[in-house]
Amino acid sequence: MEDHQLLELDEEKSGLGKVEISPEVIEVIAGIATQEIEGVAALRGNFAADVAERLGRKNHGKGVKVDLSEEGINVDVSIVIAYGASVPEVAKLIQLNIQQALETMTAIQLTEINVHVVGVYFDTPNAPIEEEVE
Repeated sequence: MEDHQLLELDEEKSGLGKVEISPEVIEVIAGIATQEIEGVAALRGNFAADVAERLGRKNHGKGVKVDLSEEGINVDVSIVIAYGASVPEVAKLIQLNIQQALETMTAIQLTEINVHVVGVYFDTPNAPIEEEVE
């Protein structure tokens, strides 16, 4: 079984105990921050996340991977972008929103926020084609 790491916050020592944050919490915060950006059609997760979502379980961390290393904390986000949206602009907004959300909620500084565009969503309405009847 995989060893789960916890991030220990280096905030003021109050004598009340310590605060630890699970990487899954960072994934959820980053996932929600990504979905707030206009132009993001969806987050791309793995097969297990897609199956769980189809069964009714909402997975806010889908499409987000957190890597804890000695160099720092890296976040990778895989998105499907809406057709017509500017890829560099949307990616920059995602990076800024994730950084702001994590710094505000957890006081964690990230080393990298990588945005991977893995698809394009075309909004095609399913309007029925009407045939002329004579």
